[in-house]
Amino acid sequence: MISRIDLRGSLDDPRDLLPRAEFDVAAALEKVRPIAEDVRHRGVAALIEITERFDGVRLESTRVPAEQLAEALETLDPKVRAALEESIRRARAVHSDQRRTGHTTQVVPGGTVTQRWVPVERVGLYVPGGLAVYPSSVVMNVVPAQEAGVPGIAVTSPPQKAPFNSDWGGGRVHPAILAACALLGVDEVYSVGGAQAVAMFALGTEECKPVNVVTGPGNIYVAAAKRYFAGRIGIDSEAGPTEIAVLADDSALASDVAADLISQAEHGPTSGSVLVTDSPALAEAVEAELAVQVARTKHSERVAEALGGRQSGIILVDDLDQGLAVVNAYAAEHLEIQTRDPHAVAARVVNAGAIFIGRWTPVSLGDYAAGSNHVLPTGGCACHSSGLSVQTYLRSVQVVEYDREALADVAAHVVNLANAEDLPGHGDAIKARFDWTVPGS
Repeated sequence: MISRIDLRGSLDDPRDLLPRAEFDVAAALEKVRPIAEDVRHRGVAALIEITERFDGVRLESTRVPAEQLAEALETLDPKVRAALEESIRRARAVHSDQRRTGHTTQVVPGGTVTQRWVPVERVGLYVPGGLAVYPSSVVMNVVPAQEAGVPGIAVTSPPQKAPFNSDWGGGRVHPAILAACALLGVDEVYSVGGAQAVAMFALGTEECKPVNVVTGPGNIYVAAAKRYFAGRIGIDSEAGPTEIAVLADDSALASDVAADLISQAEHGPTSGSVLVTDSPALAEAVEAELAVQVARTKHSERVAEALGGRQSGIILVDDLDQGLAVVNAYAAEHLEIQTRDPHAVAARVVNAGAIFIGRWTPVSLGDYAAGSNHVLPTGGCACHSSGLSVQTYLRSVQVVEYDREALADVAAHVVNLANAEDLPGHGDAIKARFDWTVPGS
C-alpha cells in the first residue's frame, strides 16, 4: 500500500530521493491563459459560460444573494455552528497577536524613519469545493484578513453541481461555506471556482471589483492562475496537494501514526503522507495498521491511491539526526514530531509550514481548532515561505522625514555616492536645496 525508501547509511543529499507529488504549474498555465483572457474581455458573461462548461452549472449571477447567506446560517446544524464558532474564537485569539505595530527610529537629530503597517484595501479569498467542502478554510482566510484590518473582503467558492441535501439544489455554493461567511460577517460572496475565480478577482467584472491580494488553496489551475496574475495581485502561495510528514522513533504508537497519515491522504489521491523513522519495527507496525484502518475509513479508495502514490512513503533512517536532515530537506506543509523528547527535536526543525508536537497534537487539530492557520506552504516551499497570517494582508510603508540641518549633515555622502554611481542628477537634487556648494563633495 505504501512504499519504503531506505536511506540508512546514505550520505547523499536526500532532496532528490524524497517522495513528492507532481504539480506542474507551468504546464497548466497554457490552459489558464485563454480562460483569463476571456474573463478580461467579457467579464461576467465569460464566467457564466466557463462555469457551465467546467462545473455543469448555469448561473444567473456570480454574486450570491444575501438571503442565501442568511438561510444557510439559519439552517446550519447547531453542532457544526458551535464548532465553527469555537474555531473562529481560537483563530482570532492567535491572529490578533500577530498584528505588527509601527515604530519610529531617530537616525540623527532632525532625521527620522517611521515604519507603518497598512492593510491592503481589498482581498479575494478562495475556498475550494472539490472532493470535500471546506468551511474551515473560510475561517482560516477571513480571520487574519479581518485582524489585519482589511476593509474589503470577498469570498468565492465553486458552485456545487449535485444537490447536497433535499432543501438545497445544485448550482449554489455549499451551505456550510455560506454559513461560515455569515458567521464572520462577510456578505460579499461569489459562486465561481477555478482559474476563472482568480481572474475575476484580479481583473474585476461588472459584479466584482478587482482585489489587491488573492489567498486560499485550490487545484493546479487555481495555482496557475495565481502565477499568471502575480504582480497584478499579491498571492499567498501556489498551493499544491496537501502533505504530512511524521518524524517518529520507537516510542510512537503505530495506530496514531497510521491514523494521521490517513487523515491527510483523504483530501485526495495526490495528497502526500510520509513517515520518517529510525525504527524498522515501527515502520512494519504502521504498515499493518494502514492495512486495517484504510479498509474501514469512509474514503478508502482515494486514501489507498494517495498512500500508494509516488508522493507517499515510509523513509528509514539511521537515527533522529538523519531523520531531522530528511524532514528539513522535505520541508513539509505539516510536520508531526512523535519522539521521546519532541520539544528538543522540534527545536531543530527549520523547514516546515507548521510543527505539531507530541501525541496529543495531531494535524487534524490544526486543520480545525488549534488556533493556528491551516493555509500553509506545500511542495517544499516551507524552506522559503510562511503560512497564511495577518502579515499576508499588511504592507510596510516607510515614512522618511529630515529637516534642513539633518540633510545638510549627510548631503556630501549622498552627493559622493551619486557621483560614484554616475547619477549626478541625484546629487543635484541635494545641492538644489542649498545656496552653497555641498562641503566635501
